[in-house]
Amino acid sequence: MEMPGFWDRPTESAGLMQKRRAVERRVDTLRRLRRDEEELATWRELLGDDGDADPDALAFLARLGPEIDALDLHLKLSGPDDDKNAIVAINSGAGGTESQDWAEMLLRMYVRWAERKGFELELIDRQDGEEAGIKNATVAVRGGYAYGLLHGEAGVHRLVRISPFDSQARRHTSFASVDVLPEIDDSIEIDIQDKDLRVDVFRASGAGGQHVNRTESAVRITHLPTGIVVQCQNERSQHKNRATAMKVLRARLYELELRKREAELAKKEDAKKDIGWGSQIRSYVLQPYRMVKDHRTGETVGDATSVLDGGIDPFLEAFLKGKIASPEDRDAAD
Repeated sequence: MEMPGFWDRPTESAGLMQKRRAVERRVDTLRRLRRDEEELATWRELLGDDGDADPDALAFLARLGPEIDALDLHLKLSGPDDDKNAIVAINSGAGGTESQDWAEMLLRMYVRWAERKGFELELIDRQDGEEAGIKNATVAVRGGYAYGLLHGEAGVHRLVRISPFDSQARRHTSFASVDVLPEIDDSIEIDIQDKDLRVDVFRASGAGGQHVNRTESAVRITHLPTGIVVQCQNERSQHKNRATAMKVLRARLYELELRKREAELAKKEDAKKDIGWGSQIRSYVLQPYRMVKDHRTGETVGDATSVLDGGIDPFLEAFLKGKIASPEDRDAAD
C-alpha cells in the first residue's frame, strides 16, 4: 500500500484491502484463542481433579466455543475465489406467477442476509413478472468472503405453501434456481473478443410494460461461442449498463472455465435444465407445517419465517463444514 501509485489503481487496491481485512480478522481470532489457551491452562490448575464446575469456568468455556467455531469456518474459506465478492442470479421456474413470486421471496431473503452482514449490494438486473414477483434478478453482494459464504446456495430451491394467488386456497409447489458466481477483478485476464459478442440495446421497462426510462439504455450482451446471455438495465446510462453487463459476462466465462477444468460442467448444466422435482437442494415448507430443510446436509430449521427473513447462516455453515446428510435426511420434505 505504500508503493507509489498504489491508490491510482482503485480496482486492484480495493481487492488487496479486502484481502488484508480478511487476514486481519483471522489474526485477531488466533490471538484471542492463544489468550484463551493460557486462561484454560490456568483454570485446569485451579480446578485440578475437582469435578465441581466453577461458574466462571463455565462462562469462559461458553465464550470459547463460538470463537473456535468461527475460526474453523474461516479456515474452510480457503478456496481460490472464496475471498471474492459474489454475483447472485435468481431465476423463476415453470409455474408463472407462483414461481415468480417465490423468486422474489428468495431475492428478498438474500438481500436481508447481506444487509445483516453489512455487505454492499448492487442490483444489476431485474425482470418483473406479469402479475407479481420476478422472472429473474441479478445482484452483486460485496464484502469479505461473500462468494465463499454464498457459493453453496447455487441450485434449485423449492417452496410449498397455500397459494395467495389461488382463489380456492390450494397447496402449491414452486421452484426457482439460484446461481452464484465470483465477481472477477481486473487482475484476472478473461479473453473476450468483440467479434464474439452481440450487443442489443432496448428500453428498460417494469411490470406491465411501464417505461422506467425513455431512452434505449438497457443492454443485453450475448457471447456467441458459449451462448451466455447477460443484461443490465439498472443504470440510466447505456455506457454504465454495458460495463456492468461485461463484468457479469466475465464472471460467467471465468466460472465456465473452472467448471471445465473440474469436469463438473455437464453435471451442473444438466441440473439447471429442469428447475423442478428431484433437483432441489433445499425445501421451504409453509404448509401444512413450517420447516426449511437442506437436502444435501440434512440441516433443518423449524422457524421458516426467520430463514426467509435472511436467517440462512445455519445452512451456509453446515455446507461449509462439509456435513453430509444421511439418505433419510436427503429425502425431500413433503
